[in-house]
Amino acid sequence: MKAPRKYRLKTLAQAQAFVVAVGKCAIFADRKKPGPNLWDAVDLPEKQPGEKGWGKKIGAVWSWKNQLPAEFPDEIFYGKDEHGKAALMTLEYLAKTHYPKVHQPVEECSVMARKIYSLVKVEPVTTTVLRNTVAGKDKALRAAFAKAMLELQVTLNIVRSNAPELESDTWLRFAELYPGIGRM
Repeated sequence: MKAPRKYRLKTLAQAQAFVVAVGKCAIFADRKKPGPNLWDAVDLPEKQPGEKGWGKKIGAVWSWKNQLPAEFPDEIFYGKDEHGKAALMTLEYLAKTHYPKVHQPVEECSVMARKIYSLVKVEPVTTTVLRNTVAGKDKALRAAFAKAMLELQVTLNIVRSNAPELESDTWLRFAELYPGIGRM
C-alpha cells in the first residue's frame, strides 16, 4: 500500500514528522502487511541506470532509519516489529501499544537467545563479536544465532545502540536504553 499522497518526504525533518504523525511505520513496503512505510513516503529518485551507488531514495531510507532514533532519541525508536520487520515508532506508541503486546522476559526466550543476552547484559557488544563468541564458524550455530538475535529484538530484550559514532551494529539491553518503558 502506497503512503498517502500527503507524504512526500525529502528531508530527515520531514521523515521525523512522518513517524510522529503515523506513530509506527515499516521501513520498507510489505504487500502482505500493508500500512505506513518510510519507503513509499520518501519522494526522492530511485537509482537510475548507470548511476553509481544506491540512488538517493534507498540512501535516504537506509540512513534515516538509523539517524532518526539517533537525532530524536526521546521521540523515535528503531527496532523490529512483532513480525520481525524493521520499523520506526514513536516512544509513546512503543510504551503504550508495542511493548505491552510483544515483550517477553528473556527467561522465556530460547537457550541461544539467553546465551546472547548474558553477553549483552555485561556490556554493549557488536554483532560480529557476539556471532564469533556464540557461533564461531559453525553454519548451524550461525543460523541459530541469527534466529536468536531476531527473537531478542522482537521480544524487546536487546536493542541497537543509537550512538551515531558507532560504525558497527552494537547491542545493549532494551531496559538500558529505555529504562522507563515497561516499568510504568
